[in-house]
Amino acid sequence: MRTIRNTVQILDEPLLGFRHNQQVADPRDGLSLFGPCDVGSPGRPRSISYGVVGTAEGLDLFSAWSCAMKSAWTNAPNDRHRLWPPFPGFQSAFECDWNSEPVWQKVLNDLELSDVARRHDPYERVYSVVDQYLSGFENLPKLDERVNVMVCVVPDEIYQTCRPLSRVTDPTGRIVSKERRERRRSGQQDIFTNFKQEQYELSLDFRRQIKARTMSFNVPIQIVRESTLRLNDDKKFGMRQLTPLSHRMWNLSSTFYYKGGGKPWKLATAREGVCYVGLAFRRADDAHGNKTAACAAQMFLDDGDGIVFLGNYGPWYSPDDKQFRLSSQAAHDLLKGALDTYTQLHGRTLTEVFLHSRSDISSEEFEGYQAAATSQQKIVGIRVRPRWNGPRLYRPDKKWPVIRGTLWEHSSTHGYLFGSGFKPRLCTYDGWETPVPLQIDIQHGEASLDSVACDILGLTKLNYNSCNSGDNQPVTVKFSDAVGEILVSNPTVTHRQPTFKYYI
Repeated sequence: MRTIRNTVQILDEPLLGFRHNQQVADPRDGLSLFGPCDVGSPGRPRSISYGVVGTAEGLDLFSAWSCAMKSAWTNAPNDRHRLWPPFPGFQSAFECDWNSEPVWQKVLNDLELSDVARRHDPYERVYSVVDQYLSGFENLPKLDERVNVMVCVVPDEIYQTCRPLSRVTDPTGRIVSKERRERRRSGQQDIFTNFKQEQYELSLDFRRQIKARTMSFNVPIQIVRESTLRLNDDKKFGMRQLTPLSHRMWNLSSTFYYKGGGKPWKLATAREGVCYVGLAFRRADDAHGNKTAACAAQMFLDDGDGIVFLGNYGPWYSPDDKQFRLSSQAAHDLLKGALDTYTQLHGRTLTEVFLHSRSDISSEEFEGYQAAATSQQKIVGIRVRPRWNGPRLYRPDKKWPVIRGTLWEHSSTHGYLFGSGFKPRLCTYDGWETPVPLQIDIQHGEASLDSVACDILGLTKLNYNSCNSGDNQPVTVKFSDAVGEILVSNPTVTHRQPTFKYYI
């Protein structure tokens, strides 16, 4: 019988580690005061070499941005510097050189790019746009200097037309009916029309398709919309609304440093030998049956590194309760593959493995996970999911939302954690809606709810793609859909990278 509780506590904000083993809660404070945690390690980058692909306008915008990123930016709307901390410049923040000029750049014809971005057939549209950007990767193996990261500067038109639900108002190219597209996806050939069969086997999302197709070049990429590179905080009518320039500088700088081979920060509260595995599922298309899905594992280590491993296809999806459940063998193979990949890359022994899944973890499934581990390794199965229609907590005065880190315990294995909320360091709430809690259920294994919640709160601060004081979800859950889409919706892409920086 489960003991009923109804207690509320506020967890301490997890600290992050930086240079000289200094610890602070906000990554922007730590980088400004001390520098990244990997300073002094032999493998850290001393400078970031990068390439750029985009239209002539996009390259000009990024060139101006590169020069600006070497300088400090201190303006904050209404002088709210706690909410929008000053950016000290790339060199000052990361102890690393940022060159104003790229090692390699490729200029795309803006008229050709716009033409293919408006093709009637969405599969042809996304595939052709990605082809345009891939042309900038072909010469990378021939360069004398290795490129650490490739930057794809994308016109906002691409963002609008190359997503799964995009609609084009003035399409170009042949009109392809939905019925004909479905026949082509099933492998049928047209007698009088030539087309690339592969384009119907890839994702309809530009971002996820290009992430998958560029992995064979062994260079992580960063996609940047042209409008993001605006070097001011203007909010004129009709313009895209952006966060302040200092905030955008922080975000892009931290991801460039991370994807360029550096490690900006790490969890100071992490325990050695402990890893967290986010289980990602993605349903296959209807041609494979309505129960068919693939599974993937995202493993995050005690030092913040991430590993991705793709599991098997199978009837893992249940239309009845809309849950994903693996067989014992599939669960064994998935975790065994992830653990083996970890051993190959790091050569260390893990002592504890915490599994995070949005779906229920069945007893059969957990037995498979346990079989994949050694007798010395502790395995804990936890269901973690945002509860959009779940309970809410309010402070008595109702002037501010609950404090980030509030844990509402219902029992020793069930509770709600608020990853968003009022942040004392910022003296405000940086969200727009009533904070949505994460529901935590310890379904298998032995662990205290307090300890699990503290770990999950810490994992909300390992998103190197966004330099802020903490997300509302841990990285094990936040990126599960994106990782699953990249791996599963691009089945013809067989060259897959094991490290997480290729997926975000």
